[in-house]
Amino acid sequence: MTQPFEIDLHSEFLRADLFLAMGQPTEAARMLERVVAAEPANEAALELLARSYFGSAQLARSEETLTRLVELAPANGWARRALARTLERQSRAAEAVSHHRMADALGAA
Repeated sequence: MTQPFEIDLHSEFLRADLFLAMGQPTEAARMLERVVAAEPANEAALELLARSYFGSAQLARSEETLTRLVELAPANGWARRALARTLERQSRAAEAVSHHRMADALGAA
């Protein structure tokens, strides 16, 4: 009897980080989607997935992922800033203002 294939989530995360660093955000996102599906509250995986989506211009997915991250970690200044930039790239600057202000208050660059 064969066992179902189980992915090593940590290895997949590290591979995805490498793919993103090599300029392949679509491939990184594909890997990270499995990691996030297995661990939906993993903030590091959500952040890397959002970066991958943003880097591959999948802005709606980036927005959705960043919104989840902000809900999990409201004091994450990076996530607030990234969400604001994602909204701006979708020509929604007015919606981005509050996230920029929060990022500023949190000291995010």
